[in-house]
This record gives sequence, C-alpha cells and structure tokens, in this order.
Amino acid sequence: MPDLVSAILEPGLLTSAPVRTAAVIGGAAAVVSSAIGVFTVIRGQSFAGHSLADVSSAGGAAAFLFGINPLLGFLLMGVVAAVSMEAFRIDRASERDLVTGIVTGAGLGVSALLLFLVATTKHTTAGATVTVMFGSMFAISPTIVPLVLTVGAGAILGIALLYRPLLLCSLDPDLATVRGVPVRLVGLAHLVVLALAVALSAITVGAILSTALLIGPAAIALRWAKRPGTAILYAAAIGLTSTWAGIVIAYDSYVWTGGHGWPVSFCIVSIIFVVYLAAAMISRDGAWRSPGTRQSRKASGS
Repeated sequence: MPDLVSAILEPGLLTSAPVRTAAVIGGAAAVVSSAIGVFTVIRGQSFAGHSLADVSSAGGAAAFLFGINPLLGFLLMGVVAAVSMEAFRIDRASERDLVTGIVTGAGLGVSALLLFLVATTKHTTAGATVTVMFGSMFAISPTIVPLVLTVGAGAILGIALLYRPLLLCSLDPDLATVRGVPVRLVGLAHLVVLALAVALSAITVGAILSTALLIGPAAIALRWAKRPGTAILYAAAIGLTSTWAGIVIAYDSYVWTGGHGWPVSFCIVSIIFVVYLAAAMISRDGAWRSPGTRQSRKASGS
C-alpha cells in the first residue's frame, strides 16, 4: 500500500502550501458549482451559466487592472450580469437565448479591452489573460480562502432555502404561480446564486472553462440519480472528486514532463469529460431526466 500511494502521490504533494490552497478553494468551488448546476440543467439554462462565466471575466480583468482581489471582480460583474439578465427576461426561449448571446458578446468585448489595458499600462505579459480565462490554481493567494469559504457557504445556504420553490418553478411555473410562489423572484435568486458559483469556479479553472465545472457534474448526476435531491449529492461528489484528482494529476505531471506541468484546469475538465462519456454509455434506466419526463408533484421530493 505505501508503494501504491507513493506511486500516485509525488513527494511534497500533501505538504505543499499551494496544493493545500488549491484543494480548499477548488473543493469549495466544485461543491457549489455542481449543486447549483443541477438546477441550471433542469431549467435549461446552461447557456445562461456559460454567459455569466464569460461576462464575469470582465470583472476579473478589471480586478487585475485596478489591483484588487480578482474574486471580488468576478463576483461583482457576475451578480450585475445576473440581475440584468432577469431584468430583460423574455419568455420565448429563442429570444431569451438571443439576448443572452448579445450580453455574452458585450461582456467578452469589455474583457478584451480591459485585458489590453492591463497589458499596456501594467507592462505585464499574458499572465493576466491566462489567469482570468483559464485559471491558475497553484498561484492563488491563500489570503482569499476566508472569502471563498464565506461566499461558498452563502451559496449553499441559498440553494438550501431555494430548493423546494426553485424545483417547483423549474418543473411547473404555472402551478408555482397558482400556489403563490414568486416565480420571477425565485428565478432572480437562482441567477444570483449561479453568479456566485460561476465566480468561484472562474477563480479556479478560469472563466472560459468554468462552465465545465458547473454543467458537467450536474449532467452526469442527472443521468444516474432518480431524484433531484440525490442528483445534487451525486453532482457535488463528482465535482469534488474530479477537482481533487485534477490537482493531484497536475502536480504529478511536473515529474512526468520534466518540470513543465499540465494546467490544473485542463486536468479537471478532462476528467469531467471522460466521466461524462462513461456515464452516457452506462446510464441507469429510470434516472431522473428533465421536467418533461416527470410530473410536477416530484417538486416535493428529495
């Protein structure tokens, strides 16, 4: 057993401060993103999650430009984008996707401008661009751990409070309205929690790849779970395991590649992709699928 452990874990892995920081921050981001991702997939808002990730990159770029905590930039821009998307809410799916796409393009345009200003005024290399877009987990400062855990705890609390009304609104909004549930307010709350999750995942795997951590584990879990509540637990476990495994592989790759390790974000996303392919091939019969395959009475299930 010691030989097996030493073959998997390179020396210094468990004592490395950057690795411990990456494990804590990455774990928090994975659990939150995977949990809210289940509702995002059920509601058919995967594109909205991708849009929030892209738009929040402008906040991360602004944080580098003004020298503030990048997480604060991702959070602020993500929440503003979430509120804006709900303010311009359109019921027709095609028009809703059109507006979301326009907002995404605008956000990426602002990101490009801000990253250009970072490169020209701060006289930096491409480091800021890589960090914002693709993440740099081993370079994350441990000083942001308390903020990450606070935001993560707030997001988990929000998911717990929203669980029943959000599930009912997702499955049957008309029934939710009849029962007096504020459908639009619940939708806004979902987008705000989604923005928090996107900010956490963006600080770990980057804005471009954060959608994989948001949607991947949730999509896998919904193929296997029979109930939404179970799917949330499955998704959180898949996201957490994939993140920690990705950190281990990225750290070990410094030995395999002679000192040029693989990006952590690449390792995490690759693991999620492989697991999704496996789940797609062997998914169980009777798995919880989508609102169209279950009666709205499941909204009271766990």
